Amino acid sequence: MSQHVSADDTGSDKQAVKWHTLFGSFFSYTLDAMDFMFLALALPVIIKEWNMPLGEAGLLGTATLIGVGLSSVVLGWYSDNYGRKKALQVSLGVFGLFTVAIAVSQTWEQFMVLRFLAGLGLGGVWGIASAYVSETWQAKHRARATSFVLSAWPVGYGLAALLSALILPYYGWRALFVCGLSSIVVMIYLHVFVPESKAWQENKRKREQETSRPAKVSVKELFAGGLARRTVLATLVSFCTLTAYWGINTWLPTYLTKERGLSVDKMGIFLIVINIGMFIGYQIFGYVADKIGRKKISLLSFFGAAMMIPLYVWTENVTVLFWMGPLLFLFFSQAGVFGAYFSELYPTHLRSMGAGFCFNVGRGLSAFAPYFLGQIATRYSLGTGFALCAITLLIGAVIMLFLPETSRPAQEPAAADREAVV
Repeated sequence: MSQHVSADDTGSDKQAVKWHTLFGSFFSYTLDAMDFMFLALALPVIIKEWNMPLGEAGLLGTATLIGVGLSSVVLGWYSDNYGRKKALQVSLGVFGLFTVAIAVSQTWEQFMVLRFLAGLGLGGVWGIASAYVSETWQAKHRARATSFVLSAWPVGYGLAALLSALILPYYGWRALFVCGLSSIVVMIYLHVFVPESKAWQENKRKREQETSRPAKVSVKELFAGGLARRTVLATLVSFCTLTAYWGINTWLPTYLTKERGLSVDKMGIFLIVINIGMFIGYQIFGYVADKIGRKKISLLSFFGAAMMIPLYVWTENVTVLFWMGPLLFLFFSQAGVFGAYFSELYPTHLRSMGAGFCFNVGRGLSAFAPYFLGQIATRYSLGTGFALCAITLLIGAVIMLFLPETSRPAQEPAAADREAVV
């Protein structure tokens, strides 16, 4: 059985470690989200400046997501073999460096290559942070803890929207990407305050004692025995969910400005309010997941988002659109629950790579959603493309029915706590 650091059975020092890990992971994912959103927010300005067709602009988002898909495997493997802390710092360093480099790109080709390289860092944070927090919080609080950490996504999005409102109209899109330097601050916080995961260290030491050789983890273990089925299904669920999310998310700023007539500064305000709704959704869904189970609440979020998307598209009144945005994105909070759920699908030594693989390979497979929605928008409208995204959510809900529940009400141990495949 894996050992988890918690306030219930440790002293004040380890309790501080628990909270530092929580906030270090939260800050890391905040910057991850902020960096992701810089492209979506700057895209209307870049399209105008470089006179790009929508399909070509969508490929910039596609390049990012392909890098993310590869990153989840590489950095997940690195995390499970060499530690959560090192891997998280590497992720921050890579995407921070290449985001700043985008500010000096001169061509579409340069921009796309640099965005791909930034994606190689961006994809690692989700799986590493999910494993980190899962290993320092008890099962009965784990969904709330991971949901809080992953609710940094709307916080980072809102922060990016705020920065874009302050920077884009006056200094241009290049200055926005220079903000990638902020990753240095979080790297310092991790170095000073956040120790390596004890659960990971103890599990690695135990496996090395049992085998009398260095304990190494390989990707093929995710497809061995009973894990193969859940790896494939969870990745498909992630793919369906994130196809809808990234398709809408990448083009939402453009949709609000081109099809609903908002100015760039008003669009930023809309996005801030939308992400307040998403932040609240992360907290609500995480709390309920600890009560009724990860799977049930995820299904509810799929159906809620699928119903809200067409209503949002059909709304033309700007005031109604403003208030519907937070309600729509409240139902896009399933990624917070996935942090606990996907981690619990795997034993400790595969936790970071397994969770990261399912989520980020799914995110990588959804890479062409921005491109296809750009093509649909060229022929029809962005609103039409958004409405089609609801279908992928319903497909994801059906696939999830074939995955196991990893936790039960009344605070029974989760599957990962028993280090056994259900």
